[in-house]
Amino acid sequence: MSELTHFNESGNAHMVDVGDKAVTHRVAVAGGLIRMLPETHAMVCKGTHKKGDVLGISRVAGIMAAKKTSELIPLCHPIGLTRVDIEFQTDVSDTEIHCQVCAEVHSQTGVEMEALTGLQVALATIYDMCKAVDRGMVISEVRLLEKKGGKSGHFKAEETGIN
Repeated sequence: MSELTHFNESGNAHMVDVGDKAVTHRVAVAGGLIRMLPETHAMVCKGTHKKGDVLGISRVAGIMAAKKTSELIPLCHPIGLTRVDIEFQTDVSDTEIHCQVCAEVHSQTGVEMEALTGLQVALATIYDMCKAVDRGMVISEVRLLEKKGGKSGHFKAEETGIN
């Protein structure tokens, strides 16, 4: 197992120096879901929510959040994202909405945090837009699904049947 990189030899938190790292194409995919009442799920899927297009607004919120990750996560480097793609998949039988965020960059540092931040804000936006009719929604299974590029190479999460 690797050591934690956000602490210096004195044990103090610091921003990792990536100045000598090579610029490479990096991709990260994060996934998660939100579970809700059948009536809420139907409203979102049919687009009949009085607040409008829940998934469209949540997609934009997730993209905006991915772009602001370095402002939210203290030791993240600001990076120039080249792409953020957010997809939703509705599951009527389980009344879930699965979300997957893919973030890409050509940089000296990875893009995992941008994918995870975009994912969580997209799901939280669904919650925010639907909380008036369903406060019991549950956000879960948030995780990194895949990461490519950089010195540490390719990572793919074990298949669990989720996302």
